[in-house]
Amino acid sequence: MLEFLPIEVREGLDAARKREQRKRSRLHVQLGDAVFPVLRLWQNGFALDGGLAPGKLRGLVDVYDGPRHVLQCLIIASTAENGELICDFKRATPVSSTAPVDFWRGESPPAGYLTKS
Repeated sequence: MLEFLPIEVREGLDAARKREQRKRSRLHVQLGDAVFPVLRLWQNGFALDGGLAPGKLRGLVDVYDGPRHVLQCLIIASTAENGELICDFKRATPVSSTAPVDFWRGESPPAGYLTKS
């Protein structure tokens, strides 16, 4: 249905859609000092605005939800499609605020410890 509209109107609608996606999404990718807003995120990739992002993006990047660090992704491929930079990642590791433990924690911790007498 959009093919019947003039080109200027289609471009304006597309720009408004991208602007709304950037506002709605709190997610952003940080690569060094550069910050790029994430338009969409799925299981093994995400989309960035092609006008703001670099032509190609590869390597380890950090994904933030506002100020909170949520993922660390290893990007293996990026392609430009329809004004977006589509990045596919090999792994997305959730960031934890606590260090991992190397032992199994039971459901209930000990009620108390024995003292030395």
